[in-house]
Amino acid sequence: MLKCINNVINNLQKFQGETKRRKRWLFHATDFQSLMYFNFIFCKILGIFPYRIKVSTFERSKSGYILWTIITCVICIYELIMFYKLNFSGRVRLEVPKTITYNFHFVLGAFAAIVWRVSSDRRMRLLQCIQEISSRLPAESYQRLSKLIHAKDIFGFIFLLWLLLIFLLNSSEMVIDTTFESLRVYIAMIVFQMDMLYMNCVCVLKACLKEINNTLENLRELCVVNDISRRIDDEQRNPYMLTELKALKKQHLMISDTVQMLNVIFSLQLLGTIVVVFKQITFALYFHIVQWQDGISISLDKQIRHEFFVSLIMYYLIRIVLVVWACETGKNEATEIGTTIHNVLNTTTDEQIKYELQLFSMQILHCNNTFSSKGLTVDATLLTAMINSITTYLLILIQFLGTSHSCDGKTAINGTEAF
Repeated sequence: MLKCINNVINNLQKFQGETKRRKRWLFHATDFQSLMYFNFIFCKILGIFPYRIKVSTFERSKSGYILWTIITCVICIYELIMFYKLNFSGRVRLEVPKTITYNFHFVLGAFAAIVWRVSSDRRMRLLQCIQEISSRLPAESYQRLSKLIHAKDIFGFIFLLWLLLIFLLNSSEMVIDTTFESLRVYIAMIVFQMDMLYMNCVCVLKACLKEINNTLENLRELCVVNDISRRIDDEQRNPYMLTELKALKKQHLMISDTVQMLNVIFSLQLLGTIVVVFKQITFALYFHIVQWQDGISISLDKQIRHEFFVSLIMYYLIRIVLVVWACETGKNEATEIGTTIHNVLNTTTDEQIKYELQLFSMQILHCNNTFSSKGLTVDATLLTAMINSITTYLLILIQFLGTSHSCDGKTAINGTEAF
């Protein structure tokens, strides 16, 4: 009996210790694992984190992989059943625009589930690489990152839950079988967490590139001070700077390799996200603001006060803007390194240091630290292209609506968009 009581007390003390440690992690990360804590926890709850974390390594979890395989099969079966009901059962008759959006929804859902499962091993190696690279970051960088990443993960998850609750309350308006609406909500939560995992990895790599920039800037200032004061002997100064430059070159090469690995692993998922955001915003605008009243009319007065419509547009806009912002600023940070190197090169007079800087500059030219998806660069120009495409296809849908009503006089559709 006493032994059982002691075990309970020990477990409680251990739990309290872990709780205090986790509370200290909130907005005050100390390493990569504490920085990614909430994203990892949400992924574990959803059953899409088939890894065990041991000290500083990620290992495969057999039970986690089995669970994720089952989840993938369930999602694919669900999407295929819904696709069959929509197109081949003959029980559901929808207008062409609504048929298109639902088909996109079901096909992309099954596609994304397969991509997540297939890339799980490579994703584990990627997380391990990023953890090793980010271990060189100072504590201040982790704390600055945690304020963004923890806030985004927590409040983003809460906002998504609120949006999904509104969606479920409006499910009575759905024209597709709503028996498995909870599964659709579950898929939406998985998609969000995988996108946030990608953004978190990009932010960590960006912080590593910024640290290289800061170190180079410090070396430039050291060169200026030493050339003016001459208080430090060249024999003491040069080996230190040469060692730092060689270490920075090695770190930059590791980051560049990791960026390429990130592009390969997340390319299909990111491409799917871009297509989904484009599809959802385009058709949401079409279904909610375009009406037929003896002619095409566009009304925003009522829809601005429509909670689900406004929240849906905000969700997808914020989601794609955050991803693009992380990739754009990361690319800019990588480009800034080249400028900083030339600033140091113009400052120093030592031939050995100049030679190392020139090698570093050539390395940067051969390394492509652009975040992309199957050749599609994820930067600010992507948002411009998406806005132009949404406008174009919205006009096409409006023309299609006018043509269909001029042919058969059907009334306008006014339904809730699939999530």
